[in-house]
Amino acid sequence: MIDTCSKKVVQAELKKLGINPVTVALGTVEIAEDMTAAQRTAIGNALKPFGLELMEDRKIILTEQIKNLVIELVYAPEGSQKVHFTDYISEKMHYHYHYLSNLFSEVTGITIEQYVIATRIERVKELLSYKEYNLKEISFRLNYCSVSHLSNQFKKVTGMAPSEFKKMARPPRHALDEL
Repeated sequence: MIDTCSKKVVQAELKKLGINPVTVALGTVEIAEDMTAAQRTAIGNALKPFGLELMEDRKIILTEQIKNLVIELVYAPEGSQKVHFTDYISEKMHYHYHYLSNLFSEVTGITIEQYVIATRIERVKELLSYKEYNLKEISFRLNYCSVSHLSNQFKKVTGMAPSEFKKMARPPRHALDEL
């Protein structure tokens, strides 16, 4: 996954190697010319110290793209999350959802739905830790059908109620790339 900081690192490392990318975006780098095996190895070695890796396995690439789309939708501005994840992913990736779902499960060992839930719960934790929003606002913001559904899902995933989590001094959170 490429966030803003990682994007700058990738651009700088490619520049050092004399490779000019056409685009560097969330999880992808487009290069106009064909790369040699030596260039691929050099890129992989240059990115490794930053915790980044060059992915060439098509299944892994598709899986990362699915994760990026889920994160994009979960972190989208309020109101733009009204679309269904299944439709959104299929439309953006130009594959049938069933194929993507099977592929994702094969590579990660969890379903896309489980990943969506885990990502949403991490977003809920983040919003709760800001102490700016109440549960009703968070429920609306993340397109839950009700506050009770959010609370039940939160408790099922974390083992505690949202109110317990909110009271913690240093609540436990996971980085999105650890989900």
